[in-house]
Amino acid sequence: MTIQTQQARDTRGRPTPVMRMSFRAFGTDVSLVVDRPTARAAAALERARAVFTRVETACSRFDPDSPLMRANRRPHRWHAVPAECADTVREAARAHEATGGVFDPRILETLLRLGQNRSWPLLEGGGCEREEWPSGPGGPTSLPRWQPLVDQQPGRSRIHLDGAPVDLAGIGKGLAVRRAWQQLRQAGRNVMVHAGLDCRFSGPGPDGDGWRVEVDDPRGGTAPLAALLLTDTGCATTSIRVRRWLADEATVHPLVHPRTGTGRGEGLLSVTVIHPDPAWARAWSETLFLAGRSQVAAVAAIRDLAAVWAEADGTLRCNDAARRQMLWTAAEGCL
Repeated sequence: MTIQTQQARDTRGRPTPVMRMSFRAFGTDVSLVVDRPTARAAAALERARAVFTRVETACSRFDPDSPLMRANRRPHRWHAVPAECADTVREAARAHEATGGVFDPRILETLLRLGQNRSWPLLEGGGCEREEWPSGPGGPTSLPRWQPLVDQQPGRSRIHLDGAPVDLAGIGKGLAVRRAWQQLRQAGRNVMVHAGLDCRFSGPGPDGDGWRVEVDDPRGGTAPLAALLLTDTGCATTSIRVRRWLADEATVHPLVHPRTGTGRGEGLLSVTVIHPDPAWARAWSETLFLAGRSQVAAVAAIRDLAAVWAEADGTLRCNDAARRQMLWTAAEGCL
């Protein structure tokens, strides 16, 4: 892992330095970009990389010895954990409340029963071995409100998971993007943190008119469906393009509704939410996806979210808040 300094050009053709760092975290490629860096940019890039390492180490469910997995094995007890794990549990609890319980990390048992017991990518064309996990009382439809406890004092953090094992991967990655961006936002004129389908941007972008973000075709096509032009904000996409596998000869994905314990998102292939906080962009994109095609527009309107979604037949739709940030679409227009 190295920091690369390259030369770009501004809108007047003048050379400008750009610093980049790339690495793997949370099962995806992460890119950090600082355009027109300050003298402290290299140190800021190292701190931003360390953020991803700490959050992933603390919250990984694919490492049986991670602090989260130790807590998951005994979710009815208090556990000492790193601050990053406690912070992620607190953020997940806030998202659980804000979404009326639709965002719910207590889907770990269901994912393990479906066979998703390793990080991405899964084996192409097949699933994973099933993993046994101690089941809590009641089924998915009987899940009560999730009320974890977080106790943080100077130099000490503890969590109580309210009796159920959890998966914090999605919101953990969003939190890592947020904190990495906070380390970089003063490091140059323009900053990008890009981690798979989660992003945060600062400044007007290399060309001075915003950062261009492509909306991939969730059906697997190589050409994007649309492009957004974003400035000083973030976005997250929930998609089943890659995150799916075979279980009992059926295609499944990890977007499970907490009240049914089954995959949801009828009629949708992907949802992108534009939001200044990447952790909340992640939580809301998953929540809108679970609403399905019939309710996605209504929920986005109620929550005042800028959203773009691809329906199962390939139709791309967006609301007015997102349309204002749309650069172009592959179709005649965003319906």
